[in-house]
Amino acid sequence: MMKRLLALVLSLCFVLGGCAQNTQHTEEGGGVMPAPNQTEQPAAASFEQLALRLAALPELPQEPDEGAFWDQLNALDYDKLGDEKYNEEYQKLWDAYSAQQDAYHEAVQSLRGDGVGDALTLPLTAYTFRTVQQLFEGVSEGNVVYSPANLYLALCMLAETTDGESRAQVLNLLGLGSVEQARGAASAIWRSLYRNGITDKTLLANSLWLNEQFDYHEDTVDTLARDYYASTFRSAMGESATDDAIRAWINENTNHLLENAANGLKTDANTLMMLISTLYFKGTWADQFEQFNTREDTFTTASGTEQTVDFMHRTKNGNYYRGEGFTVASLPFRDGAAMWFLLPDEGVSFDQITRNLPMMAVDTLEGCYELPALELAAQQGYGEIHWSVPKFDVDSDLDLIPALQALGVTDVFIDGAADFSPLTDLDALVSAVKHAARVKVDEEGCEAAAFTAIMVESTAAMPEQLPVVEMNLNRPFGFLITGVNGLPLFTGLVSTME
Repeated sequence: MMKRLLALVLSLCFVLGGCAQNTQHTEEGGGVMPAPNQTEQPAAASFEQLALRLAALPELPQEPDEGAFWDQLNALDYDKLGDEKYNEEYQKLWDAYSAQQDAYHEAVQSLRGDGVGDALTLPLTAYTFRTVQQLFEGVSEGNVVYSPANLYLALCMLAETTDGESRAQVLNLLGLGSVEQARGAASAIWRSLYRNGITDKTLLANSLWLNEQFDYHEDTVDTLARDYYASTFRSAMGESATDDAIRAWINENTNHLLENAANGLKTDANTLMMLISTLYFKGTWADQFEQFNTREDTFTTASGTEQTVDFMHRTKNGNYYRGEGFTVASLPFRDGAAMWFLLPDEGVSFDQITRNLPMMAVDTLEGCYELPALELAAQQGYGEIHWSVPKFDVDSDLDLIPALQALGVTDVFIDGAADFSPLTDLDALVSAVKHAARVKVDEEGCEAAAFTAIMVESTAAMPEQLPVVEMNLNRPFGFLITGVNGLPLFTGLVSTME
């Protein structure tokens, strides 16, 4: 019996060995990225293990460490060095630090280029106004946190992966006329915002997650990597390891500020792809609040409920805007960013905020967002501003499909109307658009993060599932080891482990 089994094993292995030799082939490009052979997903795959293509991010030199510089200066011993040597060493440190600062700022300016520019600030302003109005409309209490820049980048990537009316509707919301403009806008926003300093950061990251069972057009993947700095990952959708990897990628790029929202992301076997964009911000106040000036006070909610919270206090001269029923002023961060606050007058309804907040995002002569044509609705002044700012930590986890549909983006959600032909030949539609954001404010500054996840489901028939074959070698078996051309090197029968 065992000999007949061995003969059968040998004949099968020769046949299979020859077939394996004859069926080897090279995939022809044709712009199609074929689905790989299915392999078992690692139990705890990290997102690095699933990377198909990692985006090459622009590099900046290390920002000079101001704290370390002052430590070096303070470490100079005047009594030991004497006047002449002390001044000489002091000047050397200053010159070296200044040279590092100049090199860093030159590199940042080179990365910024022309910045966002007038051609893009107007569409960005209109888009921000429309989306803020839509998302905040009807909010009478509770918190809503939203990142216009983050959603803009995600929608630019969605435009890149769609075509026809699907693309036209997305571009219309973005205020852009072509996908080429979307590429330029995404790159300009990324370069204008990106900062990875020692204490102050604005970090952006984009990614594309592909279902390993389907084919994709490689040129679109290349475009996403080049113009959107998007890394591409490929995995078995619906597997817990894939979901864990997606969450790990989001958490790493948002400093773990949105773990609860990320945990809500789940793929399934029909998930064709996910487009994910993240934005992380950390800013240090130009003039930090003193801890000893923080004390409890009362915050009254929109519904009239009184809450006891910690308030930070500071007095600082600065510009402010007074409008009908509201005041606007800002707190600057060290790197030039700022946090603007709109405060309705006592007794003015909560919806006064939602009506006027969209105005707080408009272009200035520098081509960046600060205050809108607030001058059209408010009078600018300069005065002594007494700040009482509550320490707060607010977040939102939003379903954006209703808002996007209301803003004219409809076809991508409709089976038969959605057009994802730039990325795949399969029929597909957007099944979820999730936007999560969080903002924390304390005496040192502000930390904030956002992500947008756009999930695309295949509406085509799933590939036929292959039969499952169990090869549990828990009983007598034969083996054959073959070399090149299928030549047998070793063969044997195993009927005992002793």
